[in-house]
Amino acid sequence: MTYSNYDKVFKQLSMKPLKLAKYKKHNSPKPRTCGINRIRCRRCGRARAHISKYGLHFCRQCFREVATHIGFKKYS
Repeated sequence: MTYSNYDKVFKQLSMKPLKLAKYKKHNSPKPRTCGINRIRCRRCGRARAHISKYGLHFCRQCFREVATHIGFKKYS
């Protein structure tokens, strides 16, 4: 079950509060303690291609867009 499917069932179970509570208890996404999905981009939420050097926490695509505003220069 993917993260996007977790919220779709809420509308179906809205009339059955006990079943909705049980569904939330057993099917909610678990908090990550390790792995690639633990650290996400603070701008767009992407999990891969993460740049955490200097405490940036951007994916490479977002870093290219904001690099000049932050103060990085392109040398080549």
